[in-house]
This record gives sequence, C-alpha cells and structure tokens, in this order.
Amino acid sequence: MALVGKQFPNIAVNATDKMGATFKINILNEAINNKKKVLLFWYPKDFTFVCPTELHAFQEALEEFEKRNVKVIGASCDTAEVHFAWLNTPKNQGGIQGVTYPLLADSNRNLATVLDILDTNEVFDEDYDNYLIEGDSVTYRATYLIDETGKIFHESINDMPLGRNVSEFLRLIDAYAHVQQYGEVCPANWQEGKDAMNANRDGVANYLANH
Repeated sequence: MALVGKQFPNIAVNATDKMGATFKINILNEAINNKKKVLLFWYPKDFTFVCPTELHAFQEALEEFEKRNVKVIGASCDTAEVHFAWLNTPKNQGGIQGVTYPLLADSNRNLATVLDILDTNEVFDEDYDNYLIEGDSVTYRATYLIDETGKIFHESINDMPLGRNVSEFLRLIDAYAHVQQYGEVCPANWQEGKDAMNANRDGVANYLANH
C-alpha cells in the first residue's frame, strides 16, 4: 500500500546513537514538533555488507541534509545494543564508527510491520497446524521523506542487494522545497537552479519549447 500523501504512522520506537543511550523516537513528532523534514532509511541488518556503505554514505552527506533542515534517521530491526556495538566497530573492520545520526531499533517490528516493508511470508504448516514464517523478518531498503507537517512526500523500496544513491534524496528534497516555496512543479531530471514550470498547459508547452 502506497503511503505517499499520507501522514507517517504515529508510533514511537526505541533508538540509540553513538553515545549508547536508549531513547524513543516518534518520526511524526520529530517532523511536526521540530518543523523539520525527516529522511528515514531502513536497512536489513547490522554487521552485514551493503548496509555499512549506505550508513557511511548518509553520514558523508549529513551536512548537506542539515543545510536543508532535514533530520536523517537510520533504522533496522536490530536491538539498540547491537546498534551500539556496530557504532563502536571501526570502519576498516566493517563497522559504522563515525556515524552520528540516530538509529531506530525496531526489534519488535511494530513500525516495520505497519509500513509493510518486512521480508516475511506466512506459510501454513499442516504438521504443526500453525503458520510459519519464511524469510529473515528483516526490512528491505525502504526510504521515506517526510515534510514538516508529517506527510510522506516520497517512498521507495530497494531489494536487499541494491544500495541507494544518496544524492537522489537530496535532489528530491530540493525539488519538494521548490514546490513548497514557489508553487511550481519540477519536471524530469530537475536539479536545483534549473527551470521548473507552472502546472498547466501553457506551463508545460513553454517548458518543452525551451528544453
């Protein structure tokens, strides 16, 4: 079920950061109360392979997100304790030491279940007269962009082997901010500083005539 255009779920989740404290984060409240956009990205597991490359990539771009008044939050179904251990593992050993943004620890899978991003499939087993889970019950590489009202304006989901392009999320945030500020719409491949257009027939005709 697509969530674009809807409010982000009002669910508080355990989280941790490089200091090791466990605290609650409610993504909806983070956006509304702090009047910030939020980028929430999910990854399958701590101590794996593609995942640390993504966490470091978001860290490397963190200043650019902060310039745009965007809070970056990572998330998986690992516990806060496992997150903290990974945060203290050096980069040259496959760790994420140096990552400073918070990580959700959705170990009870409440939020991941509501978002429907878990790699799970229930199969009825006649021998046990019960449903068994196929899959690892971890999340796909889902990404959500949430605006200052708590509305989701972008969602995407990659399969496990496919790492994300962090710069695309900066582009989408720039485009959405342009729409918010000027009321124009952003055409294909739009970049900050390029022409946008009015959302009417004259607007698209003028844009296509000049590009």
